[in-house]
Amino acid sequence: MKTIPDKIRAIMAASGWKQMQLAEHFGVSQSTVNRWLAGAEPEGHRRDAINAEYDRLADEGPKAEESDWHPVPVMGFIGAGAEIMPEFEQVPPEGIDQVHVPFPLPDDMIALEVRGDSMLPVYKDGHVIVVYRDQKKPTSAFYGEDAAVKTTDGRRFLKTVMKGSPITLMSFNAAPIENVALDWIGEIFAVIPKAQLKRVDRSGGIQGNLRLA
Repeated sequence: MKTIPDKIRAIMAASGWKQMQLAEHFGVSQSTVNRWLAGAEPEGHRRDAINAEYDRLADEGPKAEESDWHPVPVMGFIGAGAEIMPEFEQVPPEGIDQVHVPFPLPDDMIALEVRGDSMLPVYKDGHVIVVYRDQKKPTSAFYGEDAAVKTTDGRRFLKTVMKGSPITLMSFNAAPIENVALDWIGEIFAVIPKAQLKRVDRSGGIQGNLRLA
């Protein structure tokens, strides 16, 4: 039996919706969709709506084969309670690793592996987030949303982006990081628990330094 996260991913794959569009469809925030994808249980009426949408799409067309996995390059770690200080440009274009996810993705996706526990319970250590390689929206569009970010001094974090001086990065259970300047914001497309991933052997490259905070 498919879980709610499985059904949400199937809905996104069948409809072509991104997380924001799915959030708008169900009348919730993108952060709520992230929590559902990470395993949080939706409220009763939201769960019923997800099940109904999944059943409708299942009736309209064939479901993807269970063996239909799609590769995404892993470009390193993302800090959620850990501080990742990589040189993003030193990672080869094909990534330092590769994971396969069980639903179709746009071509311009990369994956980052979560390190730390400051964003629990939504993002656990070892989860993989799939994000857009290039920033597609202005910074202001991310205010109040969870995102992958790279600071101007090269650190990568998984945080909630808030307007500050110029930016404040918020955690669910850690102190905020204030007065941050950003080089890049990666919109989260999907959150994949470790148990649902298929991984291939590492191909080398530089992951960057990991410093626990």
